[in-house]
Amino acid sequence: MTSIFPDISLSTDRLVLRPFDAADIPALAEMMNDELITAWTSVPHPYTTADAREWALVCAPAERTEGRGIVFAVTEFLTHRLVGIVHLRHTDWRTLAAEVAYAIAPWARGEGYACESVVAVAQWLFRDQKFERLELRTAADNTASQQVAQKVGCISEGVLRNACIARSRTEDGGWTDIRTDLIVWSLLPEDLDEMEEQYSGGTDYAAAFPDWR
Repeated sequence: MTSIFPDISLSTDRLVLRPFDAADIPALAEMMNDELITAWTSVPHPYTTADAREWALVCAPAERTEGRGIVFAVTEFLTHRLVGIVHLRHTDWRTLAAEVAYAIAPWARGEGYACESVVAVAQWLFRDQKFERLELRTAADNTASQQVAQKVGCISEGVLRNACIARSRTEDGGWTDIRTDLIVWSLLPEDLDEMEEQYSGGTDYAAAFPDWR
């Protein structure tokens, strides 16, 4: 029998992490056409409204119901606008391990939302779901994503050489695939505890993680 995550929402002081719905489709399409997201992910380009609808209403729900993971739309608590995605994937129910991927909309960068949302998901995964390992993989040149991994307490475990296909701009303004290394990071429950002790007075994520853009 396949295990699945519950259909839930998570909240922080500033954010609500919830399932995608139809109202998110326009903002999702705009967000996923951002150059940084195009460069460091495998999403289609250009990313159409049809792509956004398929992801929000079909693919994302299936991640949970088929036991592969869970997808959260990251939204601001006050404005309800979509500001990012956190995706738990490649879930191993025997070892209680999963991989996390994240992306922040260009209109919401510089606020510390990536760190805040990843920490919220990690807390839920370790404490409520009793998982023992959270893994991240960042392209070698994606320094912003690496900063998030470091700031939330992840430990770098090594490099997978030539294991990632990213995209780079061509002289004519198009895109071309490039091969690059992947850095593997991990977060264990005790790593998260240490990070939380460091910011035990209350975490101002925008101030604590100023390098995330």
